[in-house]
Amino acid sequence: MSVDLTAELASTRLLAIIRGSDTAAAIATGTALLAEGVSIVEVALTTPGALDAIAAIRANAPADTFVGAGTVLTVADVADVVAAGAQFVVTPAVVDSIAEAARRGLPVAAGALTPTEAYTAMRLGASVVKLFPASVGGPAYLKAVRDPFPDIPFVAVGGVGLAELPAYLSAGAIAVGVGGPLVGDAASGGDLHALRERARSYLAAIGGVPS
Repeated sequence: MSVDLTAELASTRLLAIIRGSDTAAAIATGTALLAEGVSIVEVALTTPGALDAIAAIRANAPADTFVGAGTVLTVADVADVVAAGAQFVVTPAVVDSIAEAARRGLPVAAGALTPTEAYTAMRLGASVVKLFPASVGGPAYLKAVRDPFPDIPFVAVGGVGLAELPAYLSAGAIAVGVGGPLVGDAASGGDLHALRERARSYLAAIGGVPS
């Protein structure tokens, strides 16, 4: 099923980023996040067994949820994540995988920090721009970058905790991407109960920010 990543992110406003040190824990983390109502998750390819984790999470994912691959850098990476069943890809920078994923019809959240990188990413076929690391400039920087590019959908990623979340959304991000502040150590074998509580907190916080 083709995913309208931009529309899904704009609707749910949250991308969960799973980056850990254990395959089984990453699978459990993704499964728990989806069960709690997080609709969009990515598994970073730096996680051991990431391709197996993507396939396993996708196999048991509820309807209307989406599982993607993060830290997708190369043309070969794109082929690998497609074979694993990833429904979208995320990059940390303007890299070769953007154009290749777009060629295959796979939505891309492309990492960029500067205005030039954001523009280039969209020209290469990105669906949305992942402003990363967003914490370098904060919500004010996001607003400044958006001003000349009102039609580029930005997702703020990097250092977005619960306290920062409302400001990024208010500054114009269509969504936020959250790794450590949400996932914690769950993807490395940590507490899944605490993970579920954090997920509920994030979803409640997003629900409290006007669209």
